[in-house]
Amino acid sequence: MEMSAAISSFLTHVRVEKGLSPNTVMAYRQDLAKFQVFAQKRKLALASVTRDELVDFLAGLYRQKLESKSVARNLVTLRNFFRFAQTNELIAEDPSSNLESPKIRRSLPGYLRLEDVERLLQQPDQKTPLGVRDRAMLEVLYSTGLRVSELVGLRAGDLDNKVGCVRCVGKGDKERIVPVGKKALAMVERYLTEARPQLLGKAPAVATLFLNRRGRGLSRVGVWKILSGYGRRAGLRVALTPHMLRHSFATHLLERGADLRSVQLMLGHSDISTTQIYTHVVEERLKQIYKAHHPRA
Repeated sequence: MEMSAAISSFLTHVRVEKGLSPNTVMAYRQDLAKFQVFAQKRKLALASVTRDELVDFLAGLYRQKLESKSVARNLVTLRNFFRFAQTNELIAEDPSSNLESPKIRRSLPGYLRLEDVERLLQQPDQKTPLGVRDRAMLEVLYSTGLRVSELVGLRAGDLDNKVGCVRCVGKGDKERIVPVGKKALAMVERYLTEARPQLLGKAPAVATLFLNRRGRGLSRVGVWKILSGYGRRAGLRVALTPHMLRHSFATHLLERGADLRSVQLMLGHSDISTTQIYTHVVEERLKQIYKAHHPRA
């Protein structure tokens, strides 16, 4: 079987049989497209790929200045692809079986100070439907720590004002319930009453909570651009991303005494080791406070 046909079969397998999310399938497709270009340049058939060629491919990614985390993701994709090819007898041996994963340096997540968050929340013009929508989105992101994919997937009925929580579907189609603050709930209620009907207009009714100016659901890229613009207007030191609000949510909770397990559940992390990186942020913050205020620091 040719490389392109094998890749197509693999993508169908992970999408249909394994039920992986569209984002994961897209990542696999992008990684394998890069490898296919590499294989074509070397005139490699599927069955002739060796461990050394995979090492050369990954080394090329490093030369392109990709971070170790991105290279590691490409390796995971290749392992899954060649394991699939071997299982389906497209190749005799798996050339990726003995490849070592690159060591990933875990960088501390960027987060906003409280004063930055307050300044950011004041940026949307609440005299306009789009401004009301944007303030509601900012409030929800900071109040819940949702991923941007979870935010754009929210439906109008997913927020429960009486209970004070939101139902969302995260990675791997795992559903979780996250508490929502009163200010965020009040802002969403205002958006639903005042702004959303105007944005929907005469367009066909949709269940999606946050709509664009054409009455359709916002995309991840759309939210990214909106937040980036408000970050610049707020004069933030770094470019604002949706994930930075998620980091701020977790960091501020831990700074105020929340336990790590609770934060893990709210963030939807399957492994608590993923959540533990935020403890380093808090430790660094405490060191700064100590040095700034202790008389003998």
